[in-house]
Amino acid sequence: MAPSATMPASDSKQNGDIHRDYNDDRNATSEDTLYTSANGAPYPHPYEAQRVGENGPLLLQDFHLIDLISHFDRERIPERVVHAKGGGAHGYYQTTEPMDDLSMADMFKAGKKCPVSVRFSTVGGESGSHDCARDPRGFSIKFRTEEGNWDMVANNTPAFFLRDPAKFPHFIHTQKRDPQTHLTHADDSTMFWDYLSQNPESVHQVMILMGDRGIPLGKMHGYAGHTMKLVNKKGDWVYAQMHMKSKQGTDFITQADSANYSPDYAQKDLHNAIEKGDYPGWDVCWQIMTPKEAEELWEKEKINIFDLTHVWPQKQFPLRKVGEFFLNENVKNYFAEIEQIAFNPAHLVPGIEPSADPVLQSRLFSYPDTHRHRIGVNYQQLPVNAPRVPYRMANFQRDGNMAFLNQGSRAPYLSSISPIQFRERSTDLDKVHSHFIGGAITFLSEIRPEDFNAPRILWEKVFDDGAKERFINNVSGHMSTCRKEDIIKRQIAIFREVSGDLAARLEKATGVKGHESIANMTFNGTHNGFAKDASKRYANGQKPASHVGGSIQSSNGAPAAGTHNFEVLAQ
Repeated sequence: MAPSATMPASDSKQNGDIHRDYNDDRNATSEDTLYTSANGAPYPHPYEAQRVGENGPLLLQDFHLIDLISHFDRERIPERVVHAKGGGAHGYYQTTEPMDDLSMADMFKAGKKCPVSVRFSTVGGESGSHDCARDPRGFSIKFRTEEGNWDMVANNTPAFFLRDPAKFPHFIHTQKRDPQTHLTHADDSTMFWDYLSQNPESVHQVMILMGDRGIPLGKMHGYAGHTMKLVNKKGDWVYAQMHMKSKQGTDFITQADSANYSPDYAQKDLHNAIEKGDYPGWDVCWQIMTPKEAEELWEKEKINIFDLTHVWPQKQFPLRKVGEFFLNENVKNYFAEIEQIAFNPAHLVPGIEPSADPVLQSRLFSYPDTHRHRIGVNYQQLPVNAPRVPYRMANFQRDGNMAFLNQGSRAPYLSSISPIQFRERSTDLDKVHSHFIGGAITFLSEIRPEDFNAPRILWEKVFDDGAKERFINNVSGHMSTCRKEDIIKRQIAIFREVSGDLAARLEKATGVKGHESIANMTFNGTHNGFAKDASKRYANGQKPASHVGGSIQSSNGAPAAGTHNFEVLAQ
């Protein structure tokens, strides 16, 4: 039975308490609702329009029609610049093996459970692009903890294409459409390979992307990639990287078979699995490293924990499980719950802090900035983004677009007349972040021999014969639309540093003889530590600004010996 347009006073809510409830609206059936205009006035039929006679012009006074059309004209918000195509679901996280010794985060305590929302996405494609594109996958989780929202913005690969934050916009531009031809790199790969051939630190991610993990069959692990800090209640902290290990295992789609899948395959696969009760789950694990171990790892093995292109060896730093999460609820409305959801690596809770990883530091600004542009300055008031905490939230942020909750008549400043309450400090930020020593410098990383160690292991120890053949076919096929042969020559020279066998196979597959060595090359995106001629060492031939410690950074941004002030850490 449809509700009446008028309700008896006895059935109405108290004056001043009449408001729309998000969950009530979300779960109401069509039969429970009454058709109205946007201002709540009942209207008899959605297709009617007011005219001057049966064949006359429309009337400007027809608010119903004008409101309908004007809202329709504005239905699309800007799509995400990166990760535009994606889908997701809701579920829950639970701690199974507490780690109070490492982090004071409430969610890591015994018996803790909290709601989660997860979004999976491709990186470079538009909102209507194919789910089975060869691309990394975004893997973002919003943990709605009792101490606020914690967002883990991750990928399905443990490394990435870059480690210098200013490169990110440039790199993403090369993954988009060509400004002249308006073609993607599926049909014109020139920009794609031009960037990669000028920034060789990308080779680790390229090996993963062009290998079997480049098109996951719905099942995939998740990796933070970035180094974080976990802080316990004593104020002691460690470096940490988070992994989400798929309970379903992993699988992949070959390039040849990818065209046989639906453009929305990943979204369909996730939705159908949950509908059938086959709830996907992941183990939440951490790799842990002390500041001293971080310095030793660089000094002994040249692995930089602040470098997004490097990975931590799991034999030395094994995974420690803390919990698991499952997705058991499909969204009711895609736009409200997935398109408007906003993940932000700066959304942290007590016990979890950022490290000096420069790309992470840049993302701490970039993510909330793009959300404010895309969905508004009050994006965290949207129901899908709103925290679910056991206390009344308050701050001194007011007004702006879509301020649904504007904190009533409470003072918009720190008032002595009606003071706001505060909780005692839980994290000693001075101890956690005051260990840096040094002056300001201009920094651009350098390509070095250690950058090829992990890619070489992938080729020689991880890829079997079939995987190697598929990799060569994937790369050579993609390169077939590159319009500049010298770009291919440069990229083959980079692959030669990974493996002579890899380069030789690629030369045979492409019919292009690559450059012999990167030692004789100048890169426009990175300093060349292989260069024998000093004139070829600097990016674009431009010497970096002089600073204490030399013209090229001796540690390449790593936590080298002496980086940490252990006297501060011991306090």
